[in-house]
Amino acid sequence: MKNSFLPLNAQDMKDLGWDFVDIVLVTGDAYVDHPSFAMAVIGRVLEAQGYRVAILAQPNWKSSEDFKVFGQPRLFFGISSGNMDSMINKYTHNRKIRSEDDYSPGGQSGLRPDRATIVYSQRAKESYKNTPIILGGIEASMRRFAHYDYWSDKVRKSILLDCKADMLVYGMAEKAITQIAKLLSDGVKIKDIRDIRQTMYPLGKSETESLQIENSIILPSFEEASSDKIKFSEATRFICEETNPYNAKTLIQFTGSQAIVQNPPNFPLSTKEMDDIYDLPYQRLPHPSYKEKIPAYEMIKNSVVSHRGCFGGCSFCSLTLHQGRIIQSRSQKSIEKEIAHISALNNKETVISDIGGPTANMYKINAKDIKICEKCKKLSCVYPIICPNLNIDFKPLLKLLKKAREMPRIKKVFVASGIRMDLALLCENYIEEIAKFHTSGYLKVAPEHISKKTLEVMKKPSKEVFIDFAEKFKKASAASGKEQYILPYFISSHPGCTLED
Repeated sequence: MKNSFLPLNAQDMKDLGWDFVDIVLVTGDAYVDHPSFAMAVIGRVLEAQGYRVAILAQPNWKSSEDFKVFGQPRLFFGISSGNMDSMINKYTHNRKIRSEDDYSPGGQSGLRPDRATIVYSQRAKESYKNTPIILGGIEASMRRFAHYDYWSDKVRKSILLDCKADMLVYGMAEKAITQIAKLLSDGVKIKDIRDIRQTMYPLGKSETESLQIENSIILPSFEEASSDKIKFSEATRFICEETNPYNAKTLIQFTGSQAIVQNPPNFPLSTKEMDDIYDLPYQRLPHPSYKEKIPAYEMIKNSVVSHRGCFGGCSFCSLTLHQGRIIQSRSQKSIEKEIAHISALNNKETVISDIGGPTANMYKINAKDIKICEKCKKLSCVYPIICPNLNIDFKPLLKLLKKAREMPRIKKVFVASGIRMDLALLCENYIEEIAKFHTSGYLKVAPEHISKKTLEVMKKPSKEVFIDFAEKFKKASAASGKEQYILPYFISSHPGCTLED
């Protein structure tokens, strides 16, 4: 199995000599064996634990036939809509169908259904009704509680209940999914798996009548949240506040006589654990059965993930709810190894299109004193001021970037993940290095707005921070003899923004 693709079809399975699989991972994306594609990561992590894993990519959802192609999985179906929420993937903000799907061969649209996680779960249940169904991915993460659905303009209940699934893993799932697989492989029933961090499970009427869970919060119910905006906001506040793994409580939300239970998030991965994930034998290519290019892959094929998480806590952003607020970084050695691998695959001088994470310049920035963080409930470490307990040290990042650009057959190394400007202003040397070596003509930053009131609601720094950063970047670019520009991102219709703003 090593150094080959995970099986995508019956022929792949036959070529491997398999007569069964342990796990079928269902995804709305084409199968690209690259660490920027979630199913490749989860598949490789489970493979490394010795499981037989197959990928069911973009199945025909109009019948259950595709869901039977590998036979009944021994352990479970792992179901995701793909790297994006399926509704955002398919529709514009004006509810118009997009002309292209960047995660499909040739950019072809229409290869996944609306609310793909729900539809795939239904088809999997039709195929093998006794096989556990475990949900994951961004669609499941962001819809795990009662949530406002823009497309139908109403509050919908938890996707876990809509799917009639057995469990949901929210956020980055490597640790939780391997624990689940081990227990199921040992013969533990899915309904008896209740204590794994970063998971959610449903309870029926008989179980909710005597429900008692220590250190828990009962959120406003689906019925309350769907009929009362204040109750909806109250539930949202609890969901956002209970994201610190060191002090988060179990969350419970009722829908009629049913309930969903969310266990606290996992503790952050160590550097070694991060390295172990990204050092797995990814082919860094689409499966060879695809004859057309996959746009999303073409954009990120030479990019490198250096870290996860974001402590920005912006009120419009899903990052903290999905990846967590604590930065988890890879070692420089692991990143160098991946860059060398990319160069070897290309067999020529290579441009690394990006080294970064959710925010490019949070690499290895963590707490000075973790004991303080263990008690903290704040949603942001940088708003309204930068926390004095934050150890803002750019030396590891500058060292990494310098080493990367000096590696053999590396032509350029760019930073394209978006820079947190208030942090960058604390290190002018960083701005100078970015301007001189790591900008491809345009540097993307996200001031989001210029209205003071709107920025306060967003939990973003003032427009003066953007202006100051832009001036320093312009000056540094000129000093390097380069004509370069800032490319700012703005949100025009944030709920806290008026027409006048």
